[in-house]
Amino acid sequence: MATTNREVLLARRPEGEITDDCFAMRETPLAEPGEGEILVKNLYLSLDPAMRGWMRETKSYVEPIPVGGIMRGATISEVVESRVADFSPGDKLIGMNVWAEYSVVRPGGLRKLPDGLPLPLTAFLSVLGGTGLTAYFGLLDVGRPVAGETVVVSTAAGAVGSAVGQIAKLKGCRVVGITGSDDKCRYIEDELGFDKAVNYKTEKLVPALASACPNGIDVYFDNVGGDQLEAALTLINLKARVVLCGAISQYNSKEPPAGPRNILALLFKRARMEGFILFDYAPRFVEGVMELGKWVLEGKIKYREDIVDGLENAPRALRKLFDGTNRGKLMIRIAQS
Repeated sequence: MATTNREVLLARRPEGEITDDCFAMRETPLAEPGEGEILVKNLYLSLDPAMRGWMRETKSYVEPIPVGGIMRGATISEVVESRVADFSPGDKLIGMNVWAEYSVVRPGGLRKLPDGLPLPLTAFLSVLGGTGLTAYFGLLDVGRPVAGETVVVSTAAGAVGSAVGQIAKLKGCRVVGITGSDDKCRYIEDELGFDKAVNYKTEKLVPALASACPNGIDVYFDNVGGDQLEAALTLINLKARVVLCGAISQYNSKEPPAGPRNILALLFKRARMEGFILFDYAPRFVEGVMELGKWVLEGKIKYREDIVDGLENAPRALRKLFDGTNRGKLMIRIAQS
């Protein structure tokens, strides 16, 4: 077993876009677990847009990562040494952890992977992990789609957006996806079964959405904010639901966003706009994992993964989320099991 550990630290807070000098790699002696602790080898690390928010100094739904602190993220890990009765070497765990080859954790932060789903380990960070669960609870609990309604989702070719669209189709809805290339438009229409795709980079968004949604928008699942949220609000129906999942178009902005300017559409249409945080649904994660797993095994939900090798490449790979070059759920392969 290794005697040293590598960790990725937040070296400075980004000003605008993330750059290499925002991070630093540190090598330390491998720690030993104390009483009630577990030493784990981290196998896969999830990279998510929310990490950009955690790098800010301002507190959101979690404390910001301190400068000089270890970057945090969800991992799939393997128990190496345990001083906890219910955990044994070889157990596979998932949960919030740190950017490191090894880490010492306490039970509660990480949980055992569920049995009975014959899927690759990486699926538990993608379609059965934070991205799939975000789509599942955000759409079904907050958006509450009804068969026959029109559901629109932004970043529709991304890990969350693609799952949202497919779940909405399973619920009998007309599904329109907003994405940023013709290739991604073809992917969500031809492979994922979306009814219509809109390329926001080449089409005028409001008329394109109006054409794609002749009966208006009943549920808008927002991953972007900004102009796309404003465009969707112009077309919402009476009693529409707007699900605020993220605002990736604004995460690197140095100035606060300008709007949407047409927020009164919510008043006129007696509509609801609601944000949600996945952590609030932790008591129901097993429910979501089992339902998503069933759909995947039945071929009703498809997913892609974009796996980058090497912990040292995590800072560079994180930028793929913001320039749109990732193809599927983005994660780092830190080690083999």
